Amino acid sequence: MLNKNTGGWILFISLLIAFLLTALPLPHWADDWRPAWVAMVLIYWCMALPERIGIGIAWCMGLLLDVQQGALLGQNALGLALIAYFVIQIHKRFRLFPLVQQSCLVGFIIIFYLLISSWVTGIMGIPPKTWTYWMPAISSMVLWPWLFVILRDIRRQYNVT
Repeated sequence: MLNKNTGGWILFISLLIAFLLTALPLPHWADDWRPAWVAMVLIYWCMALPERIGIGIAWCMGLLLDVQQGALLGQNALGLALIAYFVIQIHKRFRLFPLVQQSCLVGFIIIFYLLISSWVTGIMGIPPKTWTYWMPAISSMVLWPWLFVILRDIRRQYNVT
């Protein structure tokens, strides 16, 4: 087993991989289905370790995501901070849900995240997106059980507390 200090590295590496998966080029037909990787990893760590991953880290991750995607500065930061707040508030109940219920809740959380992002762009006068804008919620919901199991096993293997 590794010492307790490595837990921070596991968190950092998982968030870095989420950012890389977000930046990974996809074929044009699959681009609309790109899961919200950063939001999903944030949801997991806020649920598993609410005392270590909080609103401040979510805000910083959102700012980095804004820079990476060329979005309005603060757009993703606001959405991720609200996600972190919500998940931290319900983390004890969220942990007890079966994976199917967790997937549905993650889908609704991602829809809320996309709604916040759409609201911010709407305030700026950018016209609303097409219905394909909501597809990341579906793909995130489908991939959640696998992401949950992988991150849980990594957390247990490296004793991240």
